[in-house]
Amino acid sequence: MPQWIEIVIRTLAAMAVLFILTKVLGKRQISELSLFEYITGISIGNIAAYVSLDLDNLWYLGIVSLLVWVSVSVGIEYWTVKNRKVRDLVDGKGRVLIKDGKLLKEQLKKERLTLDELLEQLRSKDAYRVADVEFAVMESSGELNVLMKKQYQPITPDMLGWKMAEEKPPHTLVMDGIVLEKELELSGVTRDWLRHKMSQQKLKLEDVLLAQLDSDGITLHIQTADGRSFPQKKADKPADRIRQMTAQLEDELKRLEQAARNEADRQAYRSALDRLQTGMKGK
Repeated sequence: MPQWIEIVIRTLAAMAVLFILTKVLGKRQISELSLFEYITGISIGNIAAYVSLDLDNLWYLGIVSLLVWVSVSVGIEYWTVKNRKVRDLVDGKGRVLIKDGKLLKEQLKKERLTLDELLEQLRSKDAYRVADVEFAVMESSGELNVLMKKQYQPITPDMLGWKMAEEKPPHTLVMDGIVLEKELELSGVTRDWLRHKMSQQKLKLEDVLLAQLDSDGITLHIQTADGRSFPQKKADKPADRIRQMTAQLEDELKRLEQAARNEADRQAYRSALDRLQTGMKGK
């Protein structure tokens, strides 16, 4: 057999074996790696290259070596799941770098992290002042996780006491002009309904690049292959925006009135709410 054909066959075989063994190792091999997994990844790559290109008659020993490496790696991963001490040794532990807005210099030294590197990672988390950070920890994966102080955290509906409707993921009904039958069944709509919605926009199935049904089960968002979108978004009228903002303000005043700790504060919120409602009726 010519050598180039042998190399092609052995390369394809090495790729197949490497793919199977990587599946066995799991998704962490392509995401966040521990130190041991990093070493394993490099080693099996080198061994696979040896199997692919080395022309001696003992190339099959490379496959044996791959199996040994993967077996040991899987065994250690199983051991780390069962034993915390082994997990701390193999995967490492997170280290607190900032606490209550103060840098922990000794911890930075242990991580061998410069202030420039720390500030760069903080900026990637939208934290530009160390004093604004409540807590920052360097995870064993090397990622920096940051908790901002309360006053610097984004306002959420829960902080305002608003009750939000449950949000459900949209259903992708059409992709590249093909109806996804499983998603169509899960969404609770029929092909006839989908066909009717597209006919309203004078569209054919083959024109649709992507069609997603909102969680309300009514609104169908369509994007065509030529860049058009349906339904076309309409700009809110000023009156509609004013009504929406006023309704939110009324809800907030009612919440503050109920949460007031004394009668004077409760009356102040009630008076503000009455003036707001009277002013809106006057318009």
